[in-house]
Amino acid sequence: MPFSGYHRHGTQQVRIGQVAVGGDAPVVVQSMTNTDTADVASTAEQIYQLAQAGSELVRVTVNNEASAAAVPHIRDALAAKGCDVPIIGDFHYNGHRLLADYPACAEALAKYRINPGNVGFGQKQDMQYAAMIQTAIRHAKPVRIGVNWGSLDQQVLARLMDENAALSEPQDAAVIMREALIVSALESAKRAEEIGLGADRIIISCKVSRVQDLIAVYRELARRSSYALHLGLTEAGMGSKGIVASTAALSTLLQEGIGDTIRISLTPEPNGDRAQEVIVAQEILQSMGLRSFTPQVTACPGCGRTTSTVFQELADSIQKFLRAQMPTWKTQYEGVEAMNVAVMGCIVNGPGESKHADIGISLPGTGEQPVAPVFVDGKKVATLRGDRISEEFQAMVVEYIQTRYAPKDKKAA
Repeated sequence: MPFSGYHRHGTQQVRIGQVAVGGDAPVVVQSMTNTDTADVASTAEQIYQLAQAGSELVRVTVNNEASAAAVPHIRDALAAKGCDVPIIGDFHYNGHRLLADYPACAEALAKYRINPGNVGFGQKQDMQYAAMIQTAIRHAKPVRIGVNWGSLDQQVLARLMDENAALSEPQDAAVIMREALIVSALESAKRAEEIGLGADRIIISCKVSRVQDLIAVYRELARRSSYALHLGLTEAGMGSKGIVASTAALSTLLQEGIGDTIRISLTPEPNGDRAQEVIVAQEILQSMGLRSFTPQVTACPGCGRTTSTVFQELADSIQKFLRAQMPTWKTQYEGVEAMNVAVMGCIVNGPGESKHADIGISLPGTGEQPVAPVFVDGKKVATLRGDRISEEFQAMVVEYIQTRYAPKDKKAA
């Protein structure tokens, strides 16, 4: 259940393949590949891995003829794996031409992402933007109108700057920049509707890379419109910086009921896992009580009473095990994603936290006998000892899932 006081922004609901975004639908997690889209095998594999991690929408770059030609084959390769995650095409500069020249690409994609800041200039901008919207209408596809302050429509910005300069008390340039983002998105959405695209096929976004700017922009978007909103702090950065900045911005907006789909734009670590951005997005939503994706592991931070690394290793192994099993478990057991597991390091808070969890273990801490009580639904059910505590507790978690959560096929029957 949503937390107390939470309210959703009253947005239009948009269907992207089998996924609903906006309205009363839960906030949707999406991600983007970083492969060469023309490489069908590697792109299909990365999309599959992102979907397995829990990405409900995956965006790919469509920037040239080779990538446009590859999209239908990527869709086929995913179908062969039994993966039906919707694919979004990311278009810049030449999208009008690629969509026209490669109708199979236009049909295979579940949604188009259009940046009004680089569709073209002057009359050509109007024509090329209209062509992309008309293609979306023809193929019954939704569109994300994605404004980004790194590629903002300069005509809109210049117009607002001129209007501001004429005021007796001009506003700060940063305020005008934010207003230009909002105006560009809303005017582009209005133009799409005038061409014939329904509001229920439009998602808008205004991405910036600073937390307070993002919050200010989206509050205004939510106040002025009812379009479904995509949230994301663009160019968030690498590692903890990107995670913290994205969490600070998106959590504030989600707490206010603003946002229908999110992406965490992390710079991958060298040889890092692209799926980390999916995991971070899920953990934001699950930590806020908005959705459940995978059983949560409560673990203590450690202190002088826990110089042993046993509880750290156990917490890490259990967390990785749960996430690895979820693609299978979520198809087998109803509600397993909401399970809470506790792995605690010593006797101070360990037994209490373990009792609060669905299943929990409290390790003894430093200088004590390797004796670890296990609690199930608040009651002590076993005491584990010796060198196989990790394996034995993992087996107990599996047994708990099998006995506590009803198999989905039996529930359906």
